Amino acid sequence: MRLEADVAIVGGGIMGCSAAWHLRQAGRTVVLLERGVVGAHASGVNFGAVRRQGRYLPQIPLAMRSREIWSTLEERLGTSVEFLPLGHVRLAFDEDHMDRLEAHQRDVEPYGLSLTLLDRADVRRRFPWLADHVVGASLQPDDGHANPRLVTPAIARSAAALGAQILEGQEVTGIDHDGTAFTVRTAAGLTVRAPVLLNTAGAWSGWIAEAFGEPVPLRPSAPQQGVTEPLPYAIGPAVSIVDSPIYLRQTPRGNVVFGGGRHGRADIATRRATALPENTEEQLAKVRGVVPHLARARLLRVWTGVEGYMPDTIPVIGPSATTPGLFHAFGFSGHGFQLGPAVGAVLAEFAVSGASQTPVGAFSIARFRKA
Repeated sequence: MRLEADVAIVGGGIMGCSAAWHLRQAGRTVVLLERGVVGAHASGVNFGAVRRQGRYLPQIPLAMRSREIWSTLEERLGTSVEFLPLGHVRLAFDEDHMDRLEAHQRDVEPYGLSLTLLDRADVRRRFPWLADHVVGASLQPDDGHANPRLVTPAIARSAAALGAQILEGQEVTGIDHDGTAFTVRTAAGLTVRAPVLLNTAGAWSGWIAEAFGEPVPLRPSAPQQGVTEPLPYAIGPAVSIVDSPIYLRQTPRGNVVFGGGRHGRADIATRRATALPENTEEQLAKVRGVVPHLARARLLRVWTGVEGYMPDTIPVIGPSATTPGLFHAFGFSGHGFQLGPAVGAVLAEFAVSGASQTPVGAFSIARFRKA
């Protein structure tokens, strides 16, 4: 079987599905190829934070654009993805942490991101469920969290309803470029030809980049999450901590989702990730130290998934440095979920016009070529 399209996309995570969704809105024909099912890996097993603070500064314009899309996403998709804009609070445990929160507040202000600094008394009044040793915090009241299990499949369904061909169970085995167009072949015997190719294959994106002369130090990892039994609802915002990988949030049903710390085992060949019990024990101890009333909460389940990490934790986004018509978006290193809607919009702009209205030069794959 042979298909022709304006744009071929390899990878059905939130980046690829969002790109397909935006491209159909721009009137371009799209074929998206996913080896398994959409949203099955990092896009579906992450924590679900929709946050802007605490990011690498060049990411802020992308995060700001994405937050605008999040504000109308459920309405445009026609379904709930459990997006709750209840805020994101970043905790400080000492004065050095507070100094860093103050510096970050100053740094992000030119980007239009407003953060509210809270002292110990403010924290006690707003968030009485936090431990007494929290000395302060930084609050972004308009951020929040969503259900990653719902988001990518919903975007994919909407893209398909708009006319995108979202093809699951299509393992890509080869890609060629003849100077005019890309030819993508799958193990199922499908061939897709398109003048533009988007590489959004997550932890498996490296082989595509390398095939076009752009090797990158992408490695697989397995961020580990857990969830408690339903508890009386108390925690509105998503919570993170300065200088700590631990984070947590509470769902409307009362379950507390948590993560951070050491990762599980990731196997790029088998596409499997394994959660480690000792990691969960460490996470729970730290989470209970932040929210004391979770001390007796029972654990329901744990999970992990394969995610692509860069050595500098900075993703690759934008045009290939070697091949016209090839655009990359991968290596989000555990913080791509919030950015997904805007990354898709940026990829669509590159595919249509060769440029994006949001600056992404800091994420160029050419930084590895120079190194």
